[in-house]
Amino acid sequence: MSNLYATPPRVDEDAVETELQNLEHQFSLFWMQARAVANQLSRKVHPDMESAAYGLLKVIRSVGSIRLTELATNIGVGKPSVSRQVAFLEDIGLLSKEADPLDRRAQSIRLTPKGEERMRQVQDARRRVFRDRLGEWPVHELRELARYMGRLNSMYERGGFSKDGPAARDDEDS
Repeated sequence: MSNLYATPPRVDEDAVETELQNLEHQFSLFWMQARAVANQLSRKVHPDMESAAYGLLKVIRSVGSIRLTELATNIGVGKPSVSRQVAFLEDIGLLSKEADPLDRRAQSIRLTPKGEERMRQVQDARRRVFRDRLGEWPVHELRELARYMGRLNSMYERGGFSKDGPAARDDEDS
């Protein structure tokens, strides 16, 4: 019979802190490398395209058609920045705007056939990068990595940083 009043196992706070610092370091390296890949991929779409515009194209491709304000909200960037990127993408023929069927005063943004084709090419290149980097991993490790990444992403979708940002949390610890 188990003891209902047993003390829970003690958490080694020093070990947790060490591993969290290691994770933070590894994520920083990963994000830096991911940004470099995103920059390379965006240049494959157009030589003058910023990686932020590539991110917009990915979102638009996944939803099909979206209003500018929804797009800005979706990626967490201000409307002026998104507007500038959308104008550039429209100028190079990758996006088009049309009257929103639900509100004629608003415009929906969508990929043009040229934009769709360029994104297909870049997504194929991106998958080749993943295959080159991870193709020799055992399938069970790929599955575990995807599961952990999914778990982490869902945590950030639910909350990310506190309302005051990461610096506020640091201040609370002092």
